Amino acid sequence: MIPLSRDALARMVALHLPQEGFVNLGIGAPTHVADYLPEGSGVILHSENGVLNVGPKPAAGEEDWDLINAGKMPISLRTGGSYFDSSLSFAMMRGGHLDVAVLGAFQVSKAGDLANWTTGDNGSPPGIGGAIDLAVGAKSIWVMMDHTTKDSRSRIVERCGYPLTARGVVTRIFTNLCIIDVTEDGLAVRALLDGLAIEALRDRTEAPLRVMGDSLTITQDGSVA
Repeated sequence: MIPLSRDALARMVALHLPQEGFVNLGIGAPTHVADYLPEGSGVILHSENGVLNVGPKPAAGEEDWDLINAGKMPISLRTGGSYFDSSLSFAMMRGGHLDVAVLGAFQVSKAGDLANWTTGDNGSPPGIGGAIDLAVGAKSIWVMMDHTTKDSRSRIVERCGYPLTARGVVTRIFTNLCIIDVTEDGLAVRALLDGLAIEALRDRTEAPLRVMGDSLTITQDGSVA
């Protein structure tokens, strides 16, 4: 069993975005989702530094360093796109105008608590950015992350050990092993990587998991069937 690559994970998230939805992509791994939007999806991507209708990463040599996302990486702009100041951007984020925000995380709890701005490591300065604004302003919060840390500790936990960004806001978790919905009855596995048994997933997950009756299979390219 080989975990999904970063690109396959981004493609999986892109395929699940709501048709014609307004979607914020957080800093880091979520920015790759812009490269995998299906043709005709109608999704409008927002970047918190003040860009609407973000396109895929430009080809090498075609970057415009005056056109970047919140992570300071070069982007393209789709037809009809625009850019504006931070006050308007944060008004969009706080005002309930975004259907989904896709964020990275250090930890997510079984209750949907989100910890994504600091680990408390003095060698790594915290960067809260607009995470709190997105967490309380977007209609749905999706987390995109590796299932475990580099030393094999679960990122999906009973209770977050890191400082919280917001309580009970996460509705869906996409990892390189599975898709999990956060429900009133706990964490429910919606889809599982092909070749991975649910018992093996539970061994890698601190929080308890149940399997949805119609759970799906994830292939190595990020497709779900």
